Amino acid sequence: MKKAWELAREMYVEGVPVYQADDNQTIWEDNASGPEKAQDELIKMYWHSQVPGSRAHESITLASIQAIENRGYIVDDGLEIYKRGLKAFEENDMVELHKITFDLFNAVNEARKNEESDYWNQTFYDSFEDYAKVVTFPEKIELAYDEEMTRKNHAGWLAQIIGGAYGTCIEGYTGESIAERYGFVDRYIRKPNTYNDDITYELALLLAYKEFGKKTTALDIAREWVARVPMGWSAEDFALRNLKAGILPPESGKFHNAFNEWIGAQMRGAICGQLYPGNPYKAAECAWMDASISHARNGILGEVFNAIMTSLAYVETDIRKIVTTAIELMPEDSEYGQVVRFALEQCKKHDYYYDAWMKCEEKYIKYNWIHAYPNAAAEVVALWYGEGDFTKTLAMCGGCGQDVDCNAAQIMTVIGIIVGLDNIPNYWKEPIGDELDTYVRGLKKMSIKQLAEMTTEVAKTLVE
Repeated sequence: MKKAWELAREMYVEGVPVYQADDNQTIWEDNASGPEKAQDELIKMYWHSQVPGSRAHESITLASIQAIENRGYIVDDGLEIYKRGLKAFEENDMVELHKITFDLFNAVNEARKNEESDYWNQTFYDSFEDYAKVVTFPEKIELAYDEEMTRKNHAGWLAQIIGGAYGTCIEGYTGESIAERYGFVDRYIRKPNTYNDDITYELALLLAYKEFGKKTTALDIAREWVARVPMGWSAEDFALRNLKAGILPPESGKFHNAFNEWIGAQMRGAICGQLYPGNPYKAAECAWMDASISHARNGILGEVFNAIMTSLAYVETDIRKIVTTAIELMPEDSEYGQVVRFALEQCKKHDYYYDAWMKCEEKYIKYNWIHAYPNAAAEVVALWYGEGDFTKTLAMCGGCGQDVDCNAAQIMTVIGIIVGLDNIPNYWKEPIGDELDTYVRGLKKMSIKQLAEMTTEVAKTLVE
């Protein structure tokens, strides 16, 4: 085989000069204008963007300061840099905005440890092995990978898609704002569609497991990310950039990633439970591996939490028992474990779901609406008070506000598996039908039923 230098030399030697007309300047201008515009638009999105489905406002630059401070650091001059950036943004001074964006992310990456932060008063779990040592998993239950399993998977996927379609219209707002505008949201507030960024990562994982089976690694899943996911947000955006630069898991989730305890891993745990039904240990292990691509520590525990609940849904119909078991499997000395336990305590203290939720919202007020913590609390509240009822659970999830599509998609997968296809109300099912539209390369359109069949087939290959 020829060496790289030989191939490069051939390309050079075989080149034939191309005659160029006097309008060569146009070629330069055309080649430069496209990348410049794309880069400018991306940088502006970091300073101000609106969620596609709900038009809620978000600023990744401001949120990066918030996120790293939540993790026990201090960003010197962070807000001063942010204010300068806002001025450049408002004046559309792109040269200055690029410089200030550089300054701000550098300041975040160089943040100094806040020795007084409560964040450091917890135990950190940096590997699945360390985590698994401190919890006791239920024994796995053997299941048949038959038509009934496929029907459960179909119900789970359909419920997840319903939850995403419902939630994407109201994500990024407080429960109070949603109630003032729409009341108790027990319906679609507009014609639903199935486009959602959350499901893309679950499909990538499923495809990796389809190809590699029991031998699947985080690297295999990451390769599907870079091949099939054209864009990300917050933790996934930074992880994708790391991956494309050759920074592999788990460093891809840690390196210069302020958002690695946000919701991005928590929002994709359900598929791990679907691949390991009735086997919460293996579901948790799968979730840990997947989460490490873009997250760390408590961010990883978020995906593990949802994976466990989904796995248990195949063998347990009491939703409160599922929630309680999953919470018991979150280490008590981790912040994440403390969050879900606090939420459960509020559920047991209050008769009305919103009263319990307001206690959670007040306690976690310092966290962004895309952070794992307030959303984990919202999941617990909605599942506890929803009592297994499809519409009530979904509406209560919406009533909590926060990152509603992520939360609803995950917890409704659990509910869908429990209640089954026939018990999902038609007014939720019929507008969705059987077609799933995504922006995943190679999977732009899918049959939800066929997706369920694929899930069962892949899960069957993982049985030990």
